[in-house]
Amino acid sequence: MPSVFETSSTAIPISFVTKSSWDQVAETLPAPQRAFATACAFAAKPGAYLALPAPDGAIAQVLFGLEDEGARSRDLFRPGALPGLLPPGIYRFANAPHDVRLAALAFAMGRYRFARYRKADRPDVRLVPPEGVDAVEIERIADAAMLARDLINTPSNDMGPEELAAVAQALATEFGASFACTIGAELEKNFPLVHAVGMASNRAPRLIDIGWGEPDHPKVTLVGKGVCFDTGGLDLKPSSGMLIMKKDMGGAANVLALARMVMDAKLKVRLRVLIPAVENAVAGNAFRPLDIFTSRKGITVEIGNTDAEGRLVLADALALADEEKPDLLIDLGTLTGAARVALGPDLPPFYTNDETLAADVARCAVRENDPLWRMPLWPPYDSWLDSKTASITNAPSGGFAGSIICALFLQRFVEQAKSWLHVDIYGWTPSAKPARPEGGECQAARAIYALLSERYA
Repeated sequence: MPSVFETSSTAIPISFVTKSSWDQVAETLPAPQRAFATACAFAAKPGAYLALPAPDGAIAQVLFGLEDEGARSRDLFRPGALPGLLPPGIYRFANAPHDVRLAALAFAMGRYRFARYRKADRPDVRLVPPEGVDAVEIERIADAAMLARDLINTPSNDMGPEELAAVAQALATEFGASFACTIGAELEKNFPLVHAVGMASNRAPRLIDIGWGEPDHPKVTLVGKGVCFDTGGLDLKPSSGMLIMKKDMGGAANVLALARMVMDAKLKVRLRVLIPAVENAVAGNAFRPLDIFTSRKGITVEIGNTDAEGRLVLADALALADEEKPDLLIDLGTLTGAARVALGPDLPPFYTNDETLAADVARCAVRENDPLWRMPLWPPYDSWLDSKTASITNAPSGGFAGSIICALFLQRFVEQAKSWLHVDIYGWTPSAKPARPEGGECQAARAIYALLSERYA
């Protein structure tokens, strides 16, 4: 997408106003513009938009409503609605919104349109970089977020394991990274859980492996769940539950977005990206409830439910990542409905036993308006994973603490990493919000990038 930023001495000013500041702002307007705003009943409600005319009929300035400073809830991305409202042109912020940097990022992300299959005119609006804002960094983050959205929004017939691998390979090539892909007999031998989940599909499962950075830099490994479509397997999902399962590779999409940010910013890390890419299909050779497989780590896993497949593919990838003893190991996946029941679609839970990491993640999530909420790796629940016939089960009976149980399952495969972070994302915006259109979403990647930027700049 063309750059959102452009310098111009004739850019149209955007004035941010609130209900409490509107009367004072109105008094500063030229009388004709004040009369026009009054005639339009502009009241500076959050999201309210009004273009004020100049004497020649051009736009003199734009008014846009924000929440009051002391409001109980403020949407720091509200300026992201502007690209969908403004006529084509170049604009500038005439005064400061609640957070200038996030407003500029929201403006950039608000231009996103998914146009692969039908015409969708992208807003032809640009913004003069606000003073003190790093325009290059904003575009880096926005471009990566749009990559994640594009990948998740692409339907599974055009985004299977092979196509996902091709995107990863193109990203690796762009930044001079190494790329490898394990498939076939080698996958079955070395990553048996990945193979088991994907073996019923005619689209071969694979493990994607990207490496980048200097060997002497701290090792950071990202693992993303790449289930390109999830039928639920033999524990078949109902049609309503299957409808948006093209998003079940949202962990992989967000890991690739995060990797793009890291490589483009040239952070001082030795980066590794691992993506188990599969389709959980139904066929005569599909894995079954109560089947038992020996994982890469040697842990035997009984299949309690074939619809708990994401943790299986992540387990083998985490085991591989852990063997390298990374300084920081991070996995992202669209994993449990339990997380959505507990926290909804906008607030993914994260898990770690590293108190410093937990505090840093929570702080960066707030700062980046990329919400995350810590949940406990509660040791007493670990015994719930016990199986009578294998080392563990992937899905204990009963519906309690589903997201915690998934995290505890994955923890069994991480022993040597110095620090581990697990995030149970949704990867989807159910209803449009400013800068966040309905559909695939970049979740957790921006907050984690902020954390990595602090530690490894």
